[in-house]
Amino acid sequence: MRLLILVLCSLLTLAQVAQAQVRAFDDIVASGVLKAAVYENFPPYSFQQDGQPRGVDVELAQQLATSQGLKLELLWIAAGEKLDDDLRNFVWKGHYLRPEVLADVMLRVPYDRNYAFKRNELGELVNERVVMFAPYQRERWQVAHDARRLKEVPSVAVFGYHPIGVEVESVPSFYLSSVFGGRMSGNTRHYPSPPQAFAAMRAGKVDAVMAMRGEIDWLLHEAADPQLKAAENAYPEMGRQQWDIGMAVHESNRQLAYALESGLEELIGSGELAKIYARYGLRYEVPELYEGEVQAASTGE
Repeated sequence: MRLLILVLCSLLTLAQVAQAQVRAFDDIVASGVLKAAVYENFPPYSFQQDGQPRGVDVELAQQLATSQGLKLELLWIAAGEKLDDDLRNFVWKGHYLRPEVLADVMLRVPYDRNYAFKRNELGELVNERVVMFAPYQRERWQVAHDARRLKEVPSVAVFGYHPIGVEVESVPSFYLSSVFGGRMSGNTRHYPSPPQAFAAMRAGKVDAVMAMRGEIDWLLHEAADPQLKAAENAYPEMGRQQWDIGMAVHESNRQLAYALESGLEELIGSGELAKIYARYGLRYEVPELYEGEVQAASTGE
């Protein structure tokens, strides 16, 4: 028993030694490298194609690193059950399987005051060690449909008669299964991911798909089929239908946040970020925080 205790204590000590340390801004600059966390297998935002990193988040991270005179090092991460887990594992504490690894910045984090100041059952801030900043994309929900079987989507009520594919346990899944007294639940088909739901539409198994607009735009772009179209319907009784996406750093690293935010403002104001999105077939909508700056830039003020 004593030997077991000694072994456990030794392992705990090693884990503490291996605990990742947040790099200060000066240390990041001195290293010449910016470490950015992006989600793996998540097109069109971050993915690999033919062994090369691609995606709007990947290109944005590269541009931000360049703006600071740094090389980019990508940390590919798998999504946890909750975003809180991802922030803990890759921004401020480290994952138990690789506690020595932390990112300097993490992309695709909701820029939302309520989430940033969320408290647990004890009244403690859940994300007190994280600063969420620099919203760079406005995201929405979107329906795509096959015009050969469903000519148009004037409202979601048509899915009381036409099958629609959604990702399992997603917002579209819960919405279509419950809105209008659940009238669409019988025609709502569930798939492991939006690309698989889209593939089912192309195979004629469903007539439409609902997912995030960025994913839908990308899938339509890749399909290059004029009969597959983005709908313009509204989503009654849905609640929040749009949100901004930004970045996160450790709360002690606000200097890095300020530097990256400055680089982002330049990318948005110059139109370069919109060009990155366009290369993937995505519509780009400026987040509310920067709308005034873009308007001023367009008028030359």
